[in-house]
Amino acid sequence: MNFIKSMNFNRIKLALSAVLGFCLIVAAGRNTYAAPSAAEDYLALAEDRKSLPIQSNQIENWPAGPAIGAESAILLEANTGVILYAKNIDEKLYPASTTKLMTCLIAAENSRRDETVTFSHNAVFSIDKGSSNIGIDAGQAMPMEECLYGILTASANEVANGVAEHIAGSTDAFAELMNRKAEELGCKNTHFVNAHGLYDEDHYTTAYDLALIAKAFFQNELLSKIGNSASHHFEPTASQPDDFIVRNKHQLITGEIPYEGIKGGKTGYTDEARQTLVTCAEQNGMKLICVIMKEESPEQFYDTVKLFDYGFTNFSAVNVSENETKYSIQNSNFFHTSSDVFGNSSPILSLNQDSYLILPGTTTFQDLDSKISYDTTEENEVAEIRYYYHGAYLGTATVDLAQKASVTYEFPEEAESLNKKNIVVVNVKIILLVILAVAVVLIAIIILYSIANSYNIMDYKKGSKKRSLLRRKRKRNRKDGPHFPSSRFNGFDL
Repeated sequence: MNFIKSMNFNRIKLALSAVLGFCLIVAAGRNTYAAPSAAEDYLALAEDRKSLPIQSNQIENWPAGPAIGAESAILLEANTGVILYAKNIDEKLYPASTTKLMTCLIAAENSRRDETVTFSHNAVFSIDKGSSNIGIDAGQAMPMEECLYGILTASANEVANGVAEHIAGSTDAFAELMNRKAEELGCKNTHFVNAHGLYDEDHYTTAYDLALIAKAFFQNELLSKIGNSASHHFEPTASQPDDFIVRNKHQLITGEIPYEGIKGGKTGYTDEARQTLVTCAEQNGMKLICVIMKEESPEQFYDTVKLFDYGFTNFSAVNVSENETKYSIQNSNFFHTSSDVFGNSSPILSLNQDSYLILPGTTTFQDLDSKISYDTTEENEVAEIRYYYHGAYLGTATVDLAQKASVTYEFPEEAESLNKKNIVVVNVKIILLVILAVAVVLIAIIILYSIANSYNIMDYKKGSKKRSLLRRKRKRNRKDGPHFPSSRFNGFDL
């Protein structure tokens, strides 16, 4: 009986397995049929988007940018703010997890890296099921720096919530901080309602605004480091007992798609946003930020490579002070000072030596237009010169008050071997001033002595003159009056 029962049980198991297998095959068949259809639809839409106009290509004599499948894209030079490539850059779209660039920027500016973030029940369980997370439980805690790794490397939504509550007290209050910061950065078409970027109709931005946020993000050294991490190891602690490693999905950061000079970035995806991507790369003195919005995987990475290649190939950083001839500050005697003790003069005003612009390869510096403005509040800045090419902004140079430069003298090579202890530093200007002061004192003494001496001579001459007059007067008296013999002959003449 036991054998029969066992046989029947096995048959039932086989039957159930067969039915289950059939159901899986049918389901798989439906999925394999439906998935390609949906994928093909999205790819077709991406192909259609390649024909959308590219605003930067409409600038006269501007280098022609590539056609890409993204709905919107921008290539921005981070140090100057110059736009190299523009496609629908002001169209409002959903940013998905690229939102987390702003989340981390606010967190870094309003906390210390060693602050402890404790995760509430709301932070952990208010996110969509199946969305990106690292499995943090309510009540657990991590240092802020570890949280930033969780947000940027693993795109963990519950960590973004926890950081938002830690900084502002609630996720809604944190969203207000995000919108305030966006306005401060110059964003015009951005509105945030959460810290993680999961879909909400009122949570949107543009490629241009997102590039401005990324520009501020990559100016922060800590964020740049964390945002360029291919992976991160979370080690167990008393407040977070799990030991695990997370890996970045950004293929230009991980090296799956190799590219020189990558400085970091952030991926993003929701059904409504499709693929979004922000990336920063630096080559040849230019720091480029590329934003891709509403693209299909994996083309967001290849679109980024195309735009980076376009930017680094067709544009170059040009120092203004080495090329500017229109504003000849050095030739104006009015703006010079001759305080140098050796007779050399130096300008009071000068073009900032570090100012540079982004020059298209299709033109030269002399072909550019420029406008000078005196509306500047920066210390030591007198004016700004803004450069354009057919109306496209290329960069700004500042006219500064010249800083005092120390006079240096290069000694012969054999003198370099002298011990620094035996070197006496002589300030020539002070020595000359001391010599001049001594000379002035000596001259004053000589003048005073001469004056005093001249008065003594005059008194002596006056005295001599009086004595001469008295002698002459006595002689006249002797001639005119009675003659008396000298007393010394008295007694001898009688």
